Amino acid sequence: MGQLRIASGADGTVVLGWDMTAALAMAQALGVNPLIAAECLPVIEAVMVRKFNEQRASDDRASRLLGR
Repeated sequence: MGQLRIASGADGTVVLGWDMTAALAMAQALGVNPLIAAECLPVIEAVMVRKFNEQRASDDRASRLLGR
């Protein structure tokens, strides 16, 4: 999880966003145009963060219902 910015608290861990330096370096390594990456990555990041946190919350609820 080194490429994610996370926060931990009493309610668990939530993803806040990506390490954009790492994301841009990965895009460059893959040959993606840096301007396109800089324009697209924040939009992709927002969707990923929302979905990741929704999934984590869903998993937490399921674990509580199952008594885990």
